[in-house]
Amino acid sequence: MIKIRHLGMQPYEPVWENMKQFTTSRAETTPDELWLLEHSQVYTQGQSGKAEHVLDSQNIPIVQCDRGGQVTYHGPGQLVAYVLMDLRRRNLSIRALVTQLEQVLISLLDHFDITAQRRCGAPGVYVDEDKIASIGLRVKNGCTYHGIALNVAMHLSPFSGINPCGFAKLHMTQMQHFVPNITMERVSSQFASNFSTVFDN
Repeated sequence: MIKIRHLGMQPYEPVWENMKQFTTSRAETTPDELWLLEHSQVYTQGQSGKAEHVLDSQNIPIVQCDRGGQVTYHGPGQLVAYVLMDLRRRNLSIRALVTQLEQVLISLLDHFDITAQRRCGAPGVYVDEDKIASIGLRVKNGCTYHGIALNVAMHLSPFSGINPCGFAKLHMTQMQHFVPNITMERVSSQFASNFSTVFDN
């Protein structure tokens, strides 16, 4: 069974430190965990992140972190799901995990009558040409941390200060555009349910 923690609004860096500590100290029998939360405003640069993808930081802090991928934005109204999982124990490759996480997101969005899909060579989930969810992971000693960012009901303007995920002119969207009365509580609860359905089997 995966232990699901609902952490509410949290600053980025302390949670990142807690993820690293959890991952380095876990034993073979440590249960996997899913942390669901929101972050206060921050841009995060992945390990291969290039400075030129930050166009205008708008006085929002920039944190260089150890996940894969390029720069992205976190802020209130975005559901962040950190996936603390032992891939060896589950006999999962990182590629298979990313595919399953994308499917969790696609199923979640379908629950709210939003049709989404994958895009080859660009991890995450898209509605038509617009990106609605990003995925960035780190694997250490066969275990993952970092995870998913799903735009629910947020101010999207900070995305204009970057090339999201390293793609110039990539447009971001969010669930509120399709479901005006959407709430974080509904999305978080449904995400936890969908995630458990896939990964608790």
